[in-house]
Amino acid sequence: MKENKEKFKISTRAWNNMFEVGNIIFMLFIVVIMLYPFLNTLAISFNNATDSIKGGIYLWPRIFTLRNYEAVFENPNLLPAFRNSVVRTILSTAGGLFICSMAAYVLSRGEFILNAIITVFFLMTMYVSPGLIPVYFLYRDLGLINNFWVYVLPGLFGAFNVIVIRTFIMALPDSLVEAARIDGSGEFQTFVRIILPLCKPVLATVGLWIAVGNWNDWFTSYIFASARVELTTLQFELMKVLSTSMAQMGQQQAGAIAAQGAQAFQNISPLAIRATITIVAAVPILCVYPFLQKYFVKGVHVGSVKG
Repeated sequence: MKENKEKFKISTRAWNNMFEVGNIIFMLFIVVIMLYPFLNTLAISFNNATDSIKGGIYLWPRIFTLRNYEAVFENPNLLPAFRNSVVRTILSTAGGLFICSMAAYVLSRGEFILNAIITVFFLMTMYVSPGLIPVYFLYRDLGLINNFWVYVLPGLFGAFNVIVIRTFIMALPDSLVEAARIDGSGEFQTFVRIILPLCKPVLATVGLWIAVGNWNDWFTSYIFASARVELTTLQFELMKVLSTSMAQMGQQQAGAIAAQGAQAFQNISPLAIRATITIVAAVPILCVYPFLQKYFVKGVHVGSVKG
């Protein structure tokens, strides 16, 4: 009996070890699949542009070069554009979170008699859009055309963000607000001192959405601020670099490749420029995300557990 038990323990331990090894291999395989698109783009961005067109580049560059990044950063407007994008993203994220959270707090109070009407009104804005032309005329009348605040003011309020934050606030115990009122705290003090500190997960989640949306936006610069070079943004400048590269590539395909030579072809390869632009645009967000990850994981489960 003892020998059978020992054999059974050894067999169980062996199966457990095999399972752990298999599980590790499987998870590594999943990680590689998830990271492959980014790693492939990174490899292409550091690879010779002419060589990249041949294909066959997977996780590392075949002919390493920094020429692709040099071509992108040769743009003299890139540094001011980067500064505008950073300032815009910070102001829009901070202001949007504060305004949306205040609106969400008001809508989360059951004693507010206009709660249902205003909520329906907010929801209608998510499904009905006036179109680009009326928006342009509105911004013109407000003096926002070719004005830096066109990047910030129109996006401070978002109906979807308000609904998400409201759902989180409604899951908090009502006793917290009641206790604050008994202590003589006003509604704004209750919101700032009690509600906001408890909303870190949902605020981090919504803040990441707002930040990514503002960071990746180039269309606002193109439509509402393209007349002033000092108002350009990083994404708009990168979009112009890519458009120029593709246009030149089209000219070369028409017969200029032989005349201009391989070096000119290398400098404007759309494949390499597109990969380089993707990395340049993604790095700032990748640097911010690790600091918000613990809150983001909690925030994506907003409303799943009631307090």
